[in-house]
Amino acid sequence: MIKLMLVDDHAIVRDGVRLLLEQNDGLSIIDEANDGEEALEKLKAHQANNTLPDVVLLDISLPGMSGIQAAQQITRLNKNVRVLMLSMHNNEDYILRAVEAGATGYILKDSSSDEMIKAIKTVATGEKYFSSPVATIILNGYMQQMRKDPASTAGGGKARRSKLSKKEKEILSHLIEGLSSRLIAEKLQLSVRTVDNHRANMMRRLQVRNAAELVRMAVEEKLV
Repeated sequence: MIKLMLVDDHAIVRDGVRLLLEQNDGLSIIDEANDGEEALEKLKAHQANNTLPDVVLLDISLPGMSGIQAAQQITRLNKNVRVLMLSMHNNEDYILRAVEAGATGYILKDSSSDEMIKAIKTVATGEKYFSSPVATIILNGYMQQMRKDPASTAGGGKARRSKLSKKEKEILSHLIEGLSSRLIAEKLQLSVRTVDNHRANMMRRLQVRNAAELVRMAVEEKLV
């Protein structure tokens, strides 16, 4: 059973999401909050009682403390609580800031019920989930930036390719395809932890901040 907390300042939105999710036997909504401050207070109480939710479904636009600020505080409170952003905003700035704040997923409010449930179940396992429109927005934003300044990576692709091992290139090629760490591990007969470690090492050596930037660099500079 995946335990959830809903955080949205519109009661009608929370009611709709609760009605949707309660129809799934594998999900349990244990608490709700109107804003970031209330969410943090309730999470601290849950932590004291050892009843923390597995996933916080968090609106990005909240009064007072923003959803992005709340995501930062929630992930600092307990790294095992996953934050899934639920937003009407589909621009690159919001998405990247949410990821940098610690969100492990980002879906749009017009997503289907099936996708919302899939996203919740994915982030609950520790993996990341971005709906297709969100992933496309991230990649398109980087592509536009590189078209404006193509010299920024001129000659760098070959040097960066040399930094990657054969196994890392295999993993990177599957990341570009949009596969999760679990699916990559199954394909390459590795553990999920090994795949995650390879990805973290690639991000560190290539000096990128997140998986979206890693995929962007791999596509633009043909690293695989």
